[in-house]
Amino acid sequence: MTAEAALGTHRVRAAAAAARTACEGGTRWIDTAPNYGAGTVHPELRPVLEAFPAVRVATKTGFHTRAQGHAAVEAGVLSPGQGKARHSLAPDFIDWQTRRSATALGRADIVFVHNPETAGHSDRDRLHAEIRAAFEVLEDLAGSGLIGGYGIATWSGFTEDAFTVPELLALARDAGGPGHHLAAVQQPVSLVMAQPISRALDGRGPLVQARSAGLLTFGSAPLHGGELLDLITPELVELIRPGTPPATACLLAAGSCPSLDVLLVSASTPEHWDTAASALDTPLTDTELRKVLDVLAPR
Repeated sequence: MTAEAALGTHRVRAAAAAARTACEGGTRWIDTAPNYGAGTVHPELRPVLEAFPAVRVATKTGFHTRAQGHAAVEAGVLSPGQGKARHSLAPDFIDWQTRRSATALGRADIVFVHNPETAGHSDRDRLHAEIRAAFEVLEDLAGSGLIGGYGIATWSGFTEDAFTVPELLALARDAGGPGHHLAAVQQPVSLVMAQPISRALDGRGPLVQARSAGLLTFGSAPLHGGELLDLITPELVELIRPGTPPATACLLAAGSCPSLDVLLVSASTPEHWDTAASALDTPLTDTELRKVLDVLAPR
């Protein structure tokens, strides 16, 4: 089964127009964060979300803009030093930021703890304690109905072994009991960051573990910030799917990853959205995907 396309707003231009296009094109998810677009994306998305109440929205907590950091200091939830750091897992800040996000968007179906590995702790126990404290805050917010659930969105946490899905599940049970609200994980999935694909093909790794535990799995950066389009060769494109454009081939390879539910694409125009959505119509088989990864494997 192929992943479904959803709008990721990290690098998208004109967020409201892109979101409306994606919603009209049938997306079921929009992914965002309070720091995206220098802090402008949340209010831009709200009218679109109100017009498409069935579309679910995932946002994040952790990173903040300079202005948001100043506001957090003024609110007393961050120290001046923390406000300048541009990222925080402080429980009071997570509560404050998440409440602001839910108000700005009108709802928050999932709130991802955003790149917790950014804390840079060499001590895994300390990092896990901070994640657990964040989960406790988000459990309270989910229990009150302010958010639907929460998750982890990571760039390198899984690949660098900062945490594993079983560890995150254990932290969620510690924070919320057997009825915890941990609902999703998000990590990069692409031909550049292909480890999640190779692990999933072997029936292991975070995507497989998360899916087995009933969590939604999100793949981010399938074009690696656009860099992949300059890296992929015509020969690899032909191997993936003969006759397809490079962007389509890259999205198809990422979206064919086993145990991946949602693939985030930053489609700014109707043409881009249609290309992304149609790229996932006919996924690669596991055999075809293994051949692609074999070409990428170091010799």
